[in-house]
Amino acid sequence: MAFREARPFLILIGLGTIVLAFFSIWAALPAALFFGYVLYFFRDPERAISSDPRDIVSAADGKVIAVDEVVEDYFTKRKMKRVAVFLSVFDVHVNRTPSAGRVVKVHHHAGEFLDARDPEVDVRNEAMNWLLQTGRGEIVVRQIAGLIARRIIGWAREGQELSTGERFGMIRFGSRTDVYLPLECEILVQPGQRVQGGSSVIARW
Repeated sequence: MAFREARPFLILIGLGTIVLAFFSIWAALPAALFFGYVLYFFRDPERAISSDPRDIVSAADGKVIAVDEVVEDYFTKRKMKRVAVFLSVFDVHVNRTPSAGRVVKVHHHAGEFLDARDPEVDVRNEAMNWLLQTGRGEIVVRQIAGLIARRIIGWAREGQELSTGERFGMIRFGSRTDVYLPLECEILVQPGQRVQGGSSVIARW
């Protein structure tokens, strides 16, 4: 699915590279390199997913920038544990389900495009919010657009059942993904740690 999202970019850049190549190979080289980067950005590697139903996996690749307790203000309206992961333009941007469950609600929040590391991005930036009902409790996943990102893509739909580590969407070009968990969950990561979507266990029921 990630490659499908890349096609418009690849077609446009590919055509531009061909046109430039008629004039100069050197002029076409930067475009060809950018074509290669877009292919790299939209990669979607397979991941080894934990089979332990107690494990909660990372929803995204990147660096953990916050582990705290905050009020989740879109769905639950209560204090939850949050693990925030920053995705650079070099990370895989496909998002995965932290724990098996049903998509109860999806809410799109139109907003700004501050740098994803800004402390106010979770309330000011464009975001897609997902409420998941698992067998053990509610989880909220928030996809947040960053300074470069301009589109959040959701593949899953309300009412859909998702397995742990299943792909549910992606964010284009630099962003942040926050996972909100019930207070009884045990957090297993800390700020500065790098995680992989679907395979890194960030918490446990």
